[in-house]
Formats: sequence, C-alpha cells, structure tokens
Amino acid sequence: MNLSRRGLLAATGAAGAAGAAGSLGAAGSAAAAGRPGRFRVRTGFDRLAADGYAALAGQKAGVVTNPTGVTSDVRHIVDVMHADDRVNLTAVFGPEHGFRGTAQAGGSQGRYDDPATGLPVYDTYLKSGQPLADIFTASGVDTVVFDIQDAGARFYTYIWTLYDCMAAAVLAGKRFVVLDRPNPVTGRAALGPVLDKAFATFVGREPIAQAHGMTVCELARLFNGEFLTRPVELETVRMSGWRRGDFFDTTGLPWVPPSPNMPTPDTALVYSGTCLFEGTNLSEGRGTTRPFELLGAEGVDRRWAETANAAGLAGVHFREAYFAPTFSKFQGKTIGGVQVHVHDREAYDPVRTGIALLITAKRSWSGFAWRADHWIDKLTGNTRVRTMIDAGAGTDEVVDAWRADLAAFRSVRREYLLYR
Repeated sequence: MNLSRRGLLAATGAAGAAGAAGSLGAAGSAAAAGRPGRFRVRTGFDRLAADGYAALAGQKAGVVTNPTGVTSDVRHIVDVMHADDRVNLTAVFGPEHGFRGTAQAGGSQGRYDDPATGLPVYDTYLKSGQPLADIFTASGVDTVVFDIQDAGARFYTYIWTLYDCMAAAVLAGKRFVVLDRPNPVTGRAALGPVLDKAFATFVGREPIAQAHGMTVCELARLFNGEFLTRPVELETVRMSGWRRGDFFDTTGLPWVPPSPNMPTPDTALVYSGTCLFEGTNLSEGRGTTRPFELLGAEGVDRRWAETANAAGLAGVHFREAYFAPTFSKFQGKTIGGVQVHVHDREAYDPVRTGIALLITAKRSWSGFAWRADHWIDKLTGNTRVRTMIDAGAGTDEVVDAWRADLAAFRSVRREYLLYR
C-alpha cells in the first residue's frame, strides 16, 4: 500500500463517510449454526492456566476484568488465580459496571478491597492517559492482563477500556497481556460506518467499523499497530477451537452478561444496530427483559411494524409490541413499538437493520426526534447518518454512503486477524 495503514485509517476517518455494509452471510459458519456445543472453545485464560501461567512468570500481575472473566465452569478467573501459587496476582482493575458487576450503565464500583480475595480493586472507568497510568504505577504491578467478554460493537465501551489501558501501560512502563474470548456474533465481517475521528469519545476512540467483526486480541493487535502513538509491549493469548463463523451458542462456553443490559447472546446479535435508538427519543428497551430487541415510545402503534416488515430486510421480522420499561426512558408507562425477531442470523445484517428501523420509525410516527445532544452522531461516528435520514434518504442510500471507508477498514483489519 502506498499509504501506510495508519494513514489510510486516519484518512478514511476524516472523510466522515463509510463503506458498504454487506450481509453477514453464511460463509464459514454453516457447519457451526444450530449445533450448540459442537465446537468446544478454550478461551485465552484456559490456555494461559493450562500453560502454568508462563506468560506471567516472575511478574506481579493485575487483571482488568468484570463478571465475564470466568472459566468454563463459571469460576471467576480472579478467584482461580488468587488461589494458584503459580501466579502472583496483586491487583484487580474494574471497568464500567465494576469488577463484580454491581453498577448499572454509566457507573462503577470505585476503589475497594475485594471481600473474597482481599485484593485491592482499582476503578478504571472513564480514566485514561496519565491518571490511568498513575493507577497502574500505584498498584505496583509489572504486567496488566485484560480479560473481558466483548459484544462486537464499536460503541460497547470495554474495547475502549482495552485501548485506554494499553495506552496507559505504555506511560507506566508495564507489559500488557490480552486473553481472548469469542466475538459472540461471529468474526465474519466488519459492518457499518467507520468512525470519523472528529467524533471520538468513549463510545468510539478510533476509526473502526460500527460492527468490527474482531476478537479482543485482534483488536489489541490493531490498536497497537495502527493507533497507539507508542506501541505497548503486547502479548496475546489466543483461543483454541474458535472459528470466524461461530456464533456464541456453538462454542460450548457459558454466557455471563457483560453488562446489565446485555443479558443474552441474542441481545448482542441485534445490539450493533438497535443501540442507535439511544440517540433518539424512543426507548431502546432498557428496563425490559429484552433490551435492544424491544423498541418503542408513547404514541407508536402497529404502523411501525407494518412499515418495517414492508422493507423486506433479510433474516428478520418485526412484531407489533407493547411494554412498560421499569427504568430508563418511559419508566412505568405502557408504550408501543416493535420487537425484533431474527429468524435467519446467517442472513441478518444488524447495522443495516438499525438504519432501516430509524428510517421507518421516522416515517411512521410523527413524534420521532433525535436526542438534543445529537448522541446519534457519536454512535454512528459521523453526522451523515442523521442528516441523510432527515433529508429523506432510504436505507440503501444511507448504507451506500459508507461503502468506501468500510472497504478501507476491512483491508486494514485483515492484517490483524488471528482465526480462520
């Protein structure tokens, strides 16, 4: 490439538009679909422990983790490591929602000593740069270990906790080890708009696609190779038994909700598209048992489901639905909307579906509005999605607008993939 990979991503981010969202497709996953447990996956932690923690030998280690950091028999890795003389675990670092998972969205657990192990727990949420580096320094660790289950979407904040921790480890002079876990919605394709750096926030630091199609180890390699000003001393411990076409229910691994509103792998399947409703005045289903699958507002009726079904989107049906969120938007009020029912996950494109739902909601309900702070621009990573929908663009037109940037990201992404 004449333009460096780092320069190419910077250029595509600055362009503000992005490439084609093609369908997830069936390639590489037909054998896995519908056969839960057929492929027994060993996570990065499983392989680290089986190797006697050789990657941490002679090191004081601190772990960035949350409730998803579990073994196949659902013991937490912190409890397992603390009890094992072969590893010197001296600290824990908690992200959003906290290490043990007691905090809701936008919250953390603060600094405390873990009652189960006595280990000091440091709060990393919304900390970056030198303040986060100072936490690593104060903890006394030599190596920072990262083990958190991701959901596959750019705006799911744990991958930016990974990014921030890698950058802070450079400043603090620490090694960094990433333990891999599956992308629950497969790693087949990157989908959706690529972030414009002008819209960088904690729901998107760097120009990657809205649905990135990567594992956390692959993302760590990408971050180190393309985005960090100074690369960290990085070691990745990959999985065994995972293939790019595997959905989570084919892995044999237990699902632990990575955050309170990500209760099942089905939630992750739709999340990279329907989370865009956080940027509107409609409920994205928080406060229900089906967050991101139920969408609605006061005054919405059957016309939205009818309009959405008429769009003929691949792999998905929409049911007229009524629900009363117990918290968040419309708390305690019965509202109308749709429930997203994915009937063919091989064909389903979550980002395209999210765009179509925004368009059909606006066309079928006169009360539709964006959040006043234009949060939608932070989620999509640009202004184009919002302004095109406001101008009356259809789904194909909006999707086509990000085609070039997505193609460029896919090209760079390919360099860092670890699995077939």
